[in-house]
Amino acid sequence: MQIDDPAVIAEARAVFDRYEDALMNNRTEILDSIFWADPRTVRFGIGEILYGHDAIRAFRASVKAYAQRVQRKVHIVAFGRDFAATHLEYERVGTGLIGRETKIMARLPEGWRVVSAHVSLLAPDPGMQPR
Repeated sequence: MQIDDPAVIAEARAVFDRYEDALMNNRTEILDSIFWADPRTVRFGIGEILYGHDAIRAFRASVKAYAQRVQRKVHIVAFGRDFAATHLEYERVGTGLIGRETKIMARLPEGWRVVSAHVSLLAPDPGMQPR
């Protein structure tokens, strides 16, 4: 198994970038299409625990706008040709809060899909000054 094949990393990065653009512009149909349309898909968010694509889609439909964020660090690892993980460290605009997001992706017959995602925010440091 080849780890970090540059072509696979580029494919995973393209999905990552497409997702980020859709998230920042609240393009729900694109966000939904990037996730595996299957009851086994999981998304743990800041305040939600979602099992299955239907639950994820229902959550997305309820969001009026996502908090804007600035990417601080992106890390992608690929295992073979069909499995990758993306990791994002970000800062929420105007708050100084630091968030983390991991997406596990698999190449399926319909293309790359997120099969599991986890989003979290670090607890604010009481001594932290807003940026």
